[in-house]
Amino acid sequence: MQNLFESFITLWVVIDPIGTIPVFIAVTAGMAAGERRSTALTATLVSAMVLLFFLIFGQILIDALDIGLLSFQVAGGIVLFLFALTMIFGEPKSDTDRKSAEGESGAAPDGPSPAIFPLAVPSLASPGAMLAIVLLTDNDSHAIADQAITATVMASVLAAAYVCMLLAGPIIRVIGHAGAAIVSRVMGMILASVAANAVLSAFLEIVRTGAL
Repeated sequence: MQNLFESFITLWVVIDPIGTIPVFIAVTAGMAAGERRSTALTATLVSAMVLLFFLIFGQILIDALDIGLLSFQVAGGIVLFLFALTMIFGEPKSDTDRKSAEGESGAAPDGPSPAIFPLAVPSLASPGAMLAIVLLTDNDSHAIADQAITATVMASVLAAAYVCMLLAGPIIRVIGHAGAAIVSRVMGMILASVAANAVLSAFLEIVRTGAL
């Protein structure tokens, strides 16, 4: 249960369903209700496929490159920590991704569907989420059943993100953009703690076993 809770917290923080709400509002402005629902569903499915790819093949890529898991855990922890710092000290995800979607002129540029960019990647399937899913499904320390549970947790977090996007209008009216920014920073603090714990655990294991 503790591992399940930690996995849920980690994936909730790196996927950040609440932080995606302002992004969704920005990129779907002017769309009809049906288009907004379709955009939310497409973004959720695309991000699920991206993260599922890393869940299945992430460990294979690591093994093919002959990278030790502890080394990857340290690197992943550091990246997650830096990602957490951007959540705490940088612009809220809603601001940065909205700027990417709108462009400097304030109009949406030609390119991929907003459901793919910036909603699916990098808002939902962020680099931090990709690294986190690999760490949480390590073949050496997690059985297939555990990995299936992690996949279910990932799906539940993405489902929550889908619901948040559907309820984006009412939610943002309640908490406001400032409230979403505060929630994002609190999540950043939690993620920083999780990342620090991953790095320290890897270092302790390296000292204990002498292996990378």
